[in-house]
Amino acid sequence: MKRPVAISDSANFYVSAERIFDPTLKSVPVIVLSNNDGCAIARSDEAKALGIKMGTPLHHIRDKIDAHGIRVFSSNYTLYGDISRRVVEVYEDFTPNVEIYSIDECFLDFVGFKDRTAHAMALRAAVLRRIGVPVRIGIAPTKTLAKCANDIAKKNPIFAGVLDMMDESLANWLLPRVPVGDIWGVGRKTTDKLRSLDVHTAADLRDMPIRRARTVGTVVLERIVLELQGEACLAFEDVEPQRKGMAVTRSAGTPMTDFDMLFQAITAHASRGAEKLRQHGLVAGTLTVFFHTNKHRPDRPQYAVSRTTRMTPMSSDTFDLIKAARRCAEAGWPKSDANTFFFTKAGIMLNDLVRFEDRPRTLFDQARPKSPALMKALDDVNDRFGKKTMVLASEGMKQTWRLRADHRSPRYTTRMEDLPVVR
Repeated sequence: MKRPVAISDSANFYVSAERIFDPTLKSVPVIVLSNNDGCAIARSDEAKALGIKMGTPLHHIRDKIDAHGIRVFSSNYTLYGDISRRVVEVYEDFTPNVEIYSIDECFLDFVGFKDRTAHAMALRAAVLRRIGVPVRIGIAPTKTLAKCANDIAKKNPIFAGVLDMMDESLANWLLPRVPVGDIWGVGRKTTDKLRSLDVHTAADLRDMPIRRARTVGTVVLERIVLELQGEACLAFEDVEPQRKGMAVTRSAGTPMTDFDMLFQAITAHASRGAEKLRQHGLVAGTLTVFFHTNKHRPDRPQYAVSRTTRMTPMSSDTFDLIKAARRCAEAGWPKSDANTFFFTKAGIMLNDLVRFEDRPRTLFDQARPKSPALMKALDDVNDRFGKKTMVLASEGMKQTWRLRADHRSPRYTTRMEDLPVVR
């Protein structure tokens, strides 16, 4: 018996999250902007109908915003992350196994449910009632087919947001209507190659010989073909795999022109990275710092650098990571005419991650025996009183490099002062 797997994704998730606490946004065009309020990364159906494309720069659509009363919001990742967590909690009431794929998508184990469509409909209703976010659900014997079913359910209102494609005859009728470029895992270059071979739909790709698929797109495309044929090649991961690396990076709201300003941003990123490591019970073996100028401004001097150092001993201590980050930043800082460079992005990457209890021990592990208690106290203070309540001095106070977010909504669910008030 084939194992039914479902994928549920939230409709226009960032916009839907904004609408939960602001009823005036219902049925009006809404867009959410990228970091630094650069371009549109989420659009309501009404905004899409006005021709606003994904990734359109804000300054290109100012006239359209004014003419149609489009509501504009800066990204509010704190809100979106918390709403995503709440949606997952509803999923967990409807299935024993949930695999989080992204902030707005989860794979769900649908084994054992007799009427899968009715169960999915009940799940949709529960998410809408308890959280206020509309979701769409696709069901199939493989993850790739489930993604196809989900995409079809999005675009065709006749399915009412749920499509069960476990029936092979239904898949045979629908797959010829799915463009090959819409298949999960098929990129633009692969799409061009496939079209040159007269492969235009999901059905065409499903019927491609396996050896030919490997020649065109390596083992990745071979697995996609097998998945379209109903053979599960992508395992359902009900236990989240251990991270092997993580990154913290941001564009700057104001160009960083001196080392102190740059290092304030790097300190903030390293502090956040250390916090994330401790949340997952991990330590890092290497740390990389990078920063660069705006490559889209050829009229300005260009500079980009990346420096890596080993963490000995491996650590998740904020002080250890910031010391290592400073070594890297100083090594990469331009030796002359530094003030001519306008750095617009900086970040850190942490790699060689292992669980704290599995870390290799060294003679220096006991150099600061009070470090775990100090880090716990730091995390407890910031958890209780809000992020950035306690920071290292090297992170600075004014922080002019912070992202621009001129249109950000309140953080309704995570800050006491932002709680909605009914009068």
